[in-house]
Amino acid sequence: MASTAAASKLFKNVFFSAVLAAAMVVVLVSGFQFQVGEERGWTIPTGKEPETYNEWAAKNRFHIGDTLYFKYEKDSVLVVTSADYLNCSTSNPISKYEDGNTVFQLDRPGFFYFISGQPGHCKLGQRLIVRVMHPSEVEAPELAPSPGSDGGDSGWESDNWGPLGVNSTTKLFAVSYFMTALVGLFVVLYMFMLGVS
Repeated sequence: MASTAAASKLFKNVFFSAVLAAAMVVVLVSGFQFQVGEERGWTIPTGKEPETYNEWAAKNRFHIGDTLYFKYEKDSVLVVTSADYLNCSTSNPISKYEDGNTVFQLDRPGFFYFISGQPGHCKLGQRLIVRVMHPSEVEAPELAPSPGSDGGDSGWESDNWGPLGVNSTTKLFAVSYFMTALVGLFVVLYMFMLGVS
């Protein structure tokens, strides 16, 4: 009887700890923060950058709940309409940020348009379009084919063995597997506890 009580207490402690850990994991992966301009931040392009802001954005998958981090000095970030983006118009922004460390949350699917608020900076390339995916567009990442699986040219590049890119889709995919395994573990523990008592 004492061993059943001890096992029950242990199960309750493990269950509480696992639920707490799962809740923390869900909070940690609820959104991914992207640093605009990476190390250089939100600055006027010099032409020596490896990519433009929009080329950088095209390489990433943005989801509702993700954030953009703009780091800048003596500048600003304006959220504008598509027309103001195309014309580099700073006169009627949707939102204006001037704190030097702006975190902007992507709260809906669709397009977001950002330009610098400093005169002439937008026309020099300091502007960005971000497309946030609709939840129905989010898919699990596809697995890469194994090298030489079909004996011919499978498109596999043997010199590209680097790690997968980590973005919010990858994190959500990993967490869904973690949560499934965790729930499965608790079902097995619960059934074991029922069998013991």
